[in-house]
Parts: sequence; structure tokens; C-alpha cells
Amino acid sequence: MRDRGRGYAHRVDIAADAEQVWRALTEPEHLPRWCSPGAQIRAQKGGLFRASVDRVTELEAHIDIFEPSRRLRLIYLPSKSLPPTEDPIVDDFILDATAPGHEPEGTILRLLGSGIPATAEWNRQYHRLKLGWQQAMTRLKVFTEKQLRSQAP
Repeated sequence: MRDRGRGYAHRVDIAADAEQVWRALTEPEHLPRWCSPGAQIRAQKGGLFRASVDRVTELEAHIDIFEPSRRLRLIYLPSKSLPPTEDPIVDDFILDATAPGHEPEGTILRLLGSGIPATAEWNRQYHRLKLGWQQAMTRLKVFTEKQLRSQAP
């Protein structure tokens, strides 16, 4: 019997509407500003995401769910820089508007990562992915609130 996988969950509250957060998350010119230099995306169902979230490991993922301003799910492709795994590794970005009257009004962005093997050979990669995404989401918040929002018409 295989070990159960492990995952991570991150949440960031962003003082910007879901459309602005979605733009930062999916537009090719914005992605490298908060994710990693050289990050690429072909933002569509069946598209491709490529980045190095931990600045070390190159990741490439298939976009299997693409719901503008609502949800983006990435299924990672096998990588030579990661130990082998039998199950898919998935990152699921979910955007929700804050409750009316909540200050500041904006968007709750959640990232749910799953499928990472609970084995010793994956410990380092697991911690890098978890911390890397936590830091990237903080940069996404700052980028969206400070730079992208100020560019809005």
C-alpha cells in the first residue's frame, strides 16, 4: 500500500477585486513579476504553466481547470529535477470575493497543494514548494495591491 500524500494550504486576503487578482495570476506579462523570473503561462484550459517557485526546481504543469476570476488548477508534469511519484501533484488556486462590508473589500485567494509523496526523498522538495508558494502569494498580494491596482483605469 502506498503512503498517503501530503499537501499544503495557503490563504491571502488581497485588497483588489477578483478580476485584478486573476490578471496578476494568469497574464504572461504579470506572472514573472511575482512568481519567478522567466515564469510562463498559456492561460487557457489545456494550457501550460512553467515556473520555478522555489528558484531552484523548474516546474511545468498542465492547466486542467480554467475558470476566469474564479479557479485555476495546475497538474504538474514529471520533472527530472524531482524524485519520481506515481500520483499527480496538483496546485489549485481558488478566488472568492470577501464578504460584503468586510474591510478592505477584495479577494480571498486560496492555494491548495496536494499529491506530494509523504516519503523522506520528497521532504526537501515538499518544504521548498510549500515555502516557495507561501512567499510567492505574498509577492502576488503586494504586486496586485500596489502595482497592478494603481494601473487600473
